Amino acid sequence: MTSLNRFSHPLSFNILELHDRLTTKGFTILFCWIPSHVGISGNELAHKLARSATNSLNSPVPVNDNKKYVKSILHSNWQAQWDHKNTNKLQPIKRLIDCWPTLPIRKLDTVLTRLRIGHTRCTHRHLLLGEPAPLCTACQCQMTVLHILIECQQFNHQRIRCFHSSCITLKDINNFLLF
Repeated sequence: MTSLNRFSHPLSFNILELHDRLTTKGFTILFCWIPSHVGISGNELAHKLARSATNSLNSPVPVNDNKKYVKSILHSNWQAQWDHKNTNKLQPIKRLIDCWPTLPIRKLDTVLTRLRIGHTRCTHRHLLLGEPAPLCTACQCQMTVLHILIECQQFNHQRIRCFHSSCITLKDINNFLLF
């Protein structure tokens, strides 16, 4: 006897789930075997169609189809969780869950990843050393990647030189670094 699972026998599996739900609610279900439709006029076609329907239940679903289905469900769930996180530093520049393009030089790729998540030696070293967070010498604000790259007026000249504008976003910088 072959094992019953959702992918190889979806109709049977749905019937079993329905049976379980009804029996837990107190219903008594009695299955009756009807051997065939032979000899009953008009039912020969029904028998033929019923047999053709069971043929499709016996054909296995290819493993790659199952993998694609499971991956798409997992990706959808992951995206839904990502969409509901409002404290994520990465979300403003990465709305969709997919792979970042990688740079050919690992050291540059690591630097870019640290900039994306806002964790650099300059901005987060204090956590390892148990010191207070560093402050910007120009603004006396907490030193963050966002502050250095976007907010601090002290670096406007560099932003204009690199990006031809002083009003840029982290997404702009990320896109600039990838090209």
